[in-house]
Amino acid sequence: MEADRRKWNDRYAGEGFLLGTGPSAFLAENIDLLQSRCPGRRALDIACGEGRNSIFLAQSGFKVTGLDISEQGLAKARRRARSEGLTIRFRRTDLEERAFSGPFDLIVNINFLLRGLFPLMVNALSPGGIILVETLLDGPLAPPTTNRRFLLQPGELEQLFCPMPGSILHVSESPQASSPSARLIFQKD
Repeated sequence: MEADRRKWNDRYAGEGFLLGTGPSAFLAENIDLLQSRCPGRRALDIACGEGRNSIFLAQSGFKVTGLDISEQGLAKARRRARSEGLTIRFRRTDLEERAFSGPFDLIVNINFLLRGLFPLMVNALSPGGIILVETLLDGPLAPPTTNRRFLLQPGELEQLFCPMPGSILHVSESPQASSPSARLIFQKD
C-alpha cells in the first residue's frame, strides 16, 4: 500500500536507527537453538526495516534475504551491511501482495503482523525449517496509537500455528510488559 510505504519511509528518514542496531532480544536469545535446529542457513527476514535482524543473522552465519516496503529503511540496511562487510539480499516488497517464495530454512517475523502470511511462511519453509515470530499483543498496556488490527489477541499466535504441519517449540506472551508481545518458534515437519 502506498500509504504504508510513505509512512515507513517517513519513520526511517532520520539519521539514526528507529529501533537501534541490535537485534531483537528474542532472536538473540534463541540464536543457538536456531543454528542447531535449522536444516540449512537460508534465512528470510520479513519486514526487515533498517536491517538490524538481517545483519545479526548474517553475522551468525545465515545467508539472508530481507524484505520491506520502505526504500528508506532498505537503503540504511544496505549501507550498514556494506560497512559490516556482509552480503545480504534486500528487496523492496509489499508484503500484502505476499511476494516471496522459498525454500528458506529460517523465517524471522518481528514487529509485523499480517495473519494471512503465516500459512505462506510455513509453505516457504524447507522440511525442518523454523519460523520465529515476535509481535505486539493487544491489552491494556498496548500502545494507544497502534491500529488494533495489527495486534495479536491473547492466545491467538499459538492458535494460528496449531493447525500447521509441524511443532511449536516455544510460545509465550508478556501482556504486562511495557511493550506487550507474543513470541513463538515453530518447526515444520
